[in-house]
Amino acid sequence: MGVVEDLADKLAFDTIAAAKELGDDRLIDDVSKVLEATSSTTQEAFMTAIRVRLAEERGRKFLEDRLARGRAARDKG
Repeated sequence: MGVVEDLADKLAFDTIAAAKELGDDRLIDDVSKVLEATSSTTQEAFMTAIRVRLAEERGRKFLEDRLARGRAARDKG
């Protein structure tokens, strides 16, 4: 990745963690607006990283839940 993508990804990681800690989903939008006011390139990279990270998180949760159900069914039978 380039500098912009690396920095945006790190900020996305930290922002997602802070939003969870604070219970504030709007934090992501607020940070995005700050970035957009100064660098649309960074804002776009940030939002891409946010979407990718949240999608991966949802996909991983789905996979873990499916595995847990499958293992529970297997252990019952």
